[in-house]
Amino acid sequence: MTIGKGRKIGTVAVCVLAQLLIAIDLTVLHLVLPSLSEQLHPSTTELLWIADAYGFALAGLLITMGNVGDRVGRKKLLLIGASLFGAASVITAYAPSSELLIAARALLGVAAATLMPSTLSILRNVFTGKERAAVIGVSSGLTILGFGMGPLVGGFLLDHFWWGSVFLVNVPVVVVMVIAGALILPESKNPAPSRIDVPSVLLSVAGMVGIVYTIKEIAYKGWENWDIVVAAVLGLGCLLAFVLRQPRLAEPLMDLKLFAQRAFSATVGTTILAMFAQLAVSLMFAQYLQLVAGWSPLKSGLAGLPGMGGAILGGVLAPLAIKAFGRAVTIALGCAFSAVGFALYSGIGVTIVYTDLLFAMIVFGVGLALILSVATDTVLGVVPKDRAGAASAISETATELGGALGIAILGSVLGALYRRELVVPDGVPPEAAGAISDTLGGAVQVAAQLPPEQGAVILTSAKAAFVDGLQVTMLCSAGLMALLAVSALFTLRGVPKELEDPEDEPAPVPVPVG
Repeated sequence: MTIGKGRKIGTVAVCVLAQLLIAIDLTVLHLVLPSLSEQLHPSTTELLWIADAYGFALAGLLITMGNVGDRVGRKKLLLIGASLFGAASVITAYAPSSELLIAARALLGVAAATLMPSTLSILRNVFTGKERAAVIGVSSGLTILGFGMGPLVGGFLLDHFWWGSVFLVNVPVVVVMVIAGALILPESKNPAPSRIDVPSVLLSVAGMVGIVYTIKEIAYKGWENWDIVVAAVLGLGCLLAFVLRQPRLAEPLMDLKLFAQRAFSATVGTTILAMFAQLAVSLMFAQYLQLVAGWSPLKSGLAGLPGMGGAILGGVLAPLAIKAFGRAVTIALGCAFSAVGFALYSGIGVTIVYTDLLFAMIVFGVGLALILSVATDTVLGVVPKDRAGAASAISETATELGGALGIAILGSVLGALYRRELVVPDGVPPEAAGAISDTLGGAVQVAAQLPPEQGAVILTSAKAAFVDGLQVTMLCSAGLMALLAVSALFTLRGVPKELEDPEDEPAPVPVPVG
């Protein structure tokens, strides 16, 4: 698709704005959780579902929405999704209970699922080759900037308004995005679109929900509850049925042939594992800075600014690194930087030393941007434009699924380590002891209601238990990223530095006979 330079810049701006909106909304909740816990009193499981409902609804529907965009038009789907995102933000802002908040966050995830594949497939259709790699690098860096802006925006609003304001602020952004998108974005879609297979949609969503429910509950309750076993069997069965169904369909919801390309499959796998470790950092450190260090939401948000700078730097450097070292080495470097960042994070203590966090944040941000920039461009570069929506949906599914699984699993592990290390002093009422053992936020609330000496003992024990669990979690994440760096060197070896558009490849020259 050929459009003017000014319209190209406008297209990038609108797409980045949509990605920023989603990224901010994904992480802003992490900063809100302490304030939200004081008003809604969610349990540990509800707290994790509040944090994860958005990401899992998003991940569960990305494949479907990518195919819908290819069918009805990526611009049209983006504008519809943005409007729904604004409406869902209003519902979320005024949710009166944990259950309704979880449902509202899931609705936001459904809306976000329409935006992510649309933005990437629009960029894929407008930009090619080196130009595409540079645009993806910048947009990836700015998207990670959104992850950092979430706590900053949330901190400012929480210092002046109630917790729902962090979602209500989405509305004016959505209005701007819809108006600008309607005027600027070019429309594109698959000229021979596939039919949406409803059974595949249902199987993919049911399978993901079942697996996620199992992951969350087993870390907290173990295998004793029958509902966990049922969820595990249902989730695995539905996902297996989904995979077996796709090759039998003339128009599959997920084209498994894409995974036959090593560049595609290796990049998607790397993205899942990388994001598994990455996104949990935002959730954990929002709690650390507020509940352990005692910082305000705004101060906690401002503390993350250096990491945002590192992410922008990594996004800008990504296309240069590809040109100099190749894709395999660049992703491996990103994983190595992330591993170093995690290792530095593991040195935190109950008494915060900000300078120790500063270098870790910058290194971590550079590493994450390198991984996401190269991975996204690689996935988009090896498929034809007509399948851009479906391919970008798979890429974004890997990102969101990996991040959400990281929050679920690492969050559950951190909770289990917290309960194991926690020492509840004698004399604490049973109901108070339960709240203390449930979450660090619960311990802070209970300690404020008890006699000063007893409250101080509880706070000391709870903070130490949380930090001990956080240190172990960070070390495990560092090890995972180090292994992933080595793996990337082998799995992505031989992938070209510059990926030509498949449909632009020259046709083979006929061989004369006789």
